[in-house]
Amino acid sequence: MSFDLVLFGGTGDLAWRKLLPALFQAWRHGSLPPGGRILGVARDDLSDEAYRALIASRLDAVESDKRPRNEEFEKFAQLLHYQRMDLSSPADYARLAECLRERNADTVVLYLATAPNLFTIACEQLGAAGLNTPQTRVVLEKPLGHDLASNRSINAAVRKVFDERQIFRIDHYLGKPSVQNLLALRFGNALFEPLWRRETVASVEITMAEKIGVEKRGAFYEGTGALRDMVQNHALQLLCAIAMEPPINAHADAIRDEKLKVLRSLAPWTPATLSRDVVRGQYTAGSLSGERVNGYLNEPGVAPDSRTETFVALRTEIANWRWAGVPFYIRTGKRLAAHEAHIAVNFRPAPHPIYRTPLGMANKLVIHLQPRDGLALHLFSAGNDKRGARVSDAQALAPVQLDLDFDKRFGSERVGAYERLLLDVIAGRLNLFVRADEQEAAWRWVEPIMQSWKDSDDHPRPYAAGSWGPSAASALVARDGNIWMEEC
Repeated sequence: MSFDLVLFGGTGDLAWRKLLPALFQAWRHGSLPPGGRILGVARDDLSDEAYRALIASRLDAVESDKRPRNEEFEKFAQLLHYQRMDLSSPADYARLAECLRERNADTVVLYLATAPNLFTIACEQLGAAGLNTPQTRVVLEKPLGHDLASNRSINAAVRKVFDERQIFRIDHYLGKPSVQNLLALRFGNALFEPLWRRETVASVEITMAEKIGVEKRGAFYEGTGALRDMVQNHALQLLCAIAMEPPINAHADAIRDEKLKVLRSLAPWTPATLSRDVVRGQYTAGSLSGERVNGYLNEPGVAPDSRTETFVALRTEIANWRWAGVPFYIRTGKRLAAHEAHIAVNFRPAPHPIYRTPLGMANKLVIHLQPRDGLALHLFSAGNDKRGARVSDAQALAPVQLDLDFDKRFGSERVGAYERLLLDVIAGRLNLFVRADEQEAAWRWVEPIMQSWKDSDDHPRPYAAGSWGPSAASALVARDGNIWMEEC
């Protein structure tokens, strides 16, 4: 199957940091279909050779195991081509259409790795140039809008040109091996599904922590914040994967129908829950890995009186029979103590305990998302304590865990998130992509939070860089008698 993959924004950060390394890995693994061409388009005036040289120099900065050797890149570079293009110029779209028609590939992928405010004009011009053929697929990067109204506007403009089956709204978290294995764990095994309900699950925690700050993206982050950047998309998609009902089959719409039901079942916000169950924070100066780092207000591009949040923690519930009464906690932030993303499913204690377990501990299943992919099942066992000594009290149990590290089990050459998603786009598989009604339901749920912050004079709670966020985040879960996983 021949394909043309057009990277709009082909010289931008996303192209060389994520997309081209992922395409190179697919080529290296032999999974990229033969007969492919990768066409970078941007405003820079470059020849094919100059574009290849630029990408070669940029790929020297990627992780060492993903960095191509010279002889590898020389072969991969034959797939790379370039065309100068102004996204507001109809003549440039006409030239692109002619370039694609000359080759007449079986599949054309148009990847809009551009600012979201260009999605509408780009799709309109693609349609006017006749680039919305049945074999065309368009990929939209997040954020898709900054609120419900803008999201609807973008989706409406895109759907005027492309059918829903042609639109691939990408969320790279859905391409992570651990997220895919979460669905396999739930729906491919008979062991866990009977336990996946309110009678046995006490709470669920989703944590996405970053050690980095906003780096050089202060101006962008000022208009985004942690709620839009992480909660509205990544966190809610993870929540859906945890909470969804078993789909009738593995087809894309069957899976996305069940995720939509979860989003529509999230408890609506009220003034009381907004003030009690949502914590927003902003990092101040602190220390990370022994180095002093600036606070958010001192980052380049950030307003000195900014109220943009760099941290969000919230508590919610899902109003259906499976999950009624079970708290779901979401926490995300920048400049936190660790680079760590995980989902912890905390089970209820044994209903009639005949053994003593460590105070405050219970069984849990932890799905590790980054920096490593894996699963850990936390259990209790008679035998040795943490120091290796025999437990003398026959009625006391010690914590143990069954740990599955995907890198060790399947090898470090596993398919990465963007590699998986790009291969799925080329193949036309929509399972790991977000449907328009999912996005709208997510925006509809977070909008009351955004509005309450806009109407309030309160500033985000300060937290020192290198900490785990404001103390109010710990109090949020403590009201239910819980603690965040790193505090265990």
